[in-house]
Amino acid sequence: MKRIAAALAAGLFATAALAGGHLPDLEGREVVVVTENAYPPLQFVDPASGNAIGWEYDAMAEIAERLNIDVVYENISWDAMIAAVGEGQFDMGMTGITIREDRAEVVDFSEPYMRSEMVMMVRGDEERFSNAAEFAANEDLLMAAQPGTTPFYVGVYDVLDGNEANPRIILFETFGAGVQALRTGDVDLVLTDGTAGEGYVSASEGGLKIVGEKLGTEDFGFIFPKGSDLVEPMNAAIADMKEDGTIDALNKKWFLDFKVGG
Repeated sequence: MKRIAAALAAGLFATAALAGGHLPDLEGREVVVVTENAYPPLQFVDPASGNAIGWEYDAMAEIAERLNIDVVYENISWDAMIAAVGEGQFDMGMTGITIREDRAEVVDFSEPYMRSEMVMMVRGDEERFSNAAEFAANEDLLMAAQPGTTPFYVGVYDVLDGNEANPRIILFETFGAGVQALRTGDVDLVLTDGTAGEGYVSASEGGLKIVGEKLGTEDFGFIFPKGSDLVEPMNAAIADMKEDGTIDALNKKWFLDFKVGG
């Protein structure tokens, strides 16, 4: 009993529980999760119902049940999210965030819950280019991107000339705004991870398509303030969901079966 009491006093009980192969009980702890709600099918506002839904919302509902936490959601723009979580304004962030070393200097990441590859999404009737080299060669073509995101850097360094101020990159505050600009012809290309791209294409009824080769692989993780004691329990829940097939079921639901507005 003294050893257990000492572990509790040192904040080590969750670690001991995880090492024993059991998910910890966080006893109804409130966890404030911030998201953008602009990255289908991971998280977005359903145009049919007006409700915020998506893969990450379903995943968090599963995690909340397994860890016994009370999740409270807040919204923030992408460009402010990582800094806000790093400053401790929120307990956790989710919006298809690529795990990267520079970001890990500001926040702690969970283990990856999803792996995706970057793809080129264009209008369904696009015929002027079919790969990255052809896009780069035509100076009339424009690309949408959010500043500081993986698609932005892939566009700058893997598609264009490495100039982050290249005027062919049109910046948007949200991913959804960039996709809308693609639909209306204001830009000609949106780079996105394959999972989100599949969601948009499947819901577009031929209005969008994927072209060219995949441009890279990225792992998605949840983010936390540095040193957060939530990271280890969240990792355990993610591992549990991978093992029992929950992650696979969520992938099927949101990337194969779901239709926006359906």
